[in-house]
Amino acid sequence: VPGFSEVDLVAHSGDCGEGTFANSLNLTDILTTWGETRAILGKSQVEVQKAVEEIRQALPFTLRGLDTDNGSEFINLHLYRYCQRRAIQMTRGRPYKKDDNAHVEQKNWTNVRRQMGYARFDSAAAVAAMNDLYRGDLRYLMNLFLPSVKLLRKVRVGSRLRRYYDRPQTPLERVLACPEADPDKCARLRLLRARLDPFELSRRVDAQIEHIQTLASDTRRLRRSTRGRNLDIHRETSLQALRASGAPV
Repeated sequence: VPGFSEVDLVAHSGDCGEGTFANSLNLTDILTTWGETRAILGKSQVEVQKAVEEIRQALPFTLRGLDTDNGSEFINLHLYRYCQRRAIQMTRGRPYKKDDNAHVEQKNWTNVRRQMGYARFDSAAAVAAMNDLYRGDLRYLMNLFLPSVKLLRKVRVGSRLRRYYDRPQTPLERVLACPEADPDKCARLRLLRARLDPFELSRRVDAQIEHIQTLASDTRRLRRSTRGRNLDIHRETSLQALRASGAPV
């Protein structure tokens, strides 16, 4: 049954984790491999829940389950109550066991990191540009045109492990094979696939990514300001300690 999905956040902090920066909320359906991604500024409980709700409405099937890691952006009462209201089963992986979320961890690279790289994005303009890409061309390219294989079984032959895969299929083809999928959304996606040119779509994706990269922030300036702020805090703390001890300042 489609709809049981894994979800994760990918940080766009560059090489400096200070301050507020963009995160990509990445969702992957386990059965169909259908993927949806949304960018948010920061990782507050409210913003994560809003992104999940937007993805839920965009999916061509009912969202039935969310499997997350143990971050506080997911393990909180706000998201738990939202899942209860929407009859979404909420589960989590074991701490420090990334293999528990192997499907979305793989798509974190394919759908997010390979596209956005490791630059820092911390502006509303960057988040808006990323969402334009995630909601449009990149979503269509990944889900309508790019096939993948799924592991069916493993067989041990002597000392070797032989893996058997199904035939390559796009996420849309897997969705269309599910009777539980939304027929209206599936019909619209079929028409969209017939109308779109995957090569032109790929060129548009590359152009949008180039534009997004121009919105990256300079982490060197941020590190300098953070270092100066930390020195000011250290100096003030030292002065307060001297005053408290009665020593001359």
